[in-house]
Amino acid sequence: MEENTDKDKPKGQPTPFAQTYFHGTKADLMIGELIAPGFNSNYGRRKNARYIFLTATLDAAVWGAELAAGEGRERIYLVEPTGEVEDDPDLTDKKFPGNPTKSYRSAHPFMVVGEVTGWEGHTKEQVAIMKAHLERLQQQGIDSLNDS
Repeated sequence: MEENTDKDKPKGQPTPFAQTYFHGTKADLMIGELIAPGFNSNYGRRKNARYIFLTATLDAAVWGAELAAGEGRERIYLVEPTGEVEDDPDLTDKKFPGNPTKSYRSAHPFMVVGEVTGWEGHTKEQVAIMKAHLERLQQQGIDSLNDS
């Protein structure tokens, strides 16, 4: 029996074990569109973002959608990175051990490949508590490491 290895696979071909990534937002996007850095961030000082964010957990994407700035409908997209992805320093070793939310950032665009529908959000009370917590951090001068 001949063993099939990744080295036998043509470059750029997806594998059945490819990581699924999510992006939570209030933006109305279409399949094939790119999500790129350079727009105002939903977090921190809301300045022009050098990075865009994605996660490998649906729960973290739900938080992203619920906490995003704007008045649009909360959405969660399936995305594929077009370049290097690294741990989000706000949610990894610099503030928490490991990367419990499997949250990442990139300076490269993500392509929208699908939308998750039928997801369940947090309660209004949970969202209010999280927003109050983020506001307290901002008042204390504790900024996002992504703002630096």
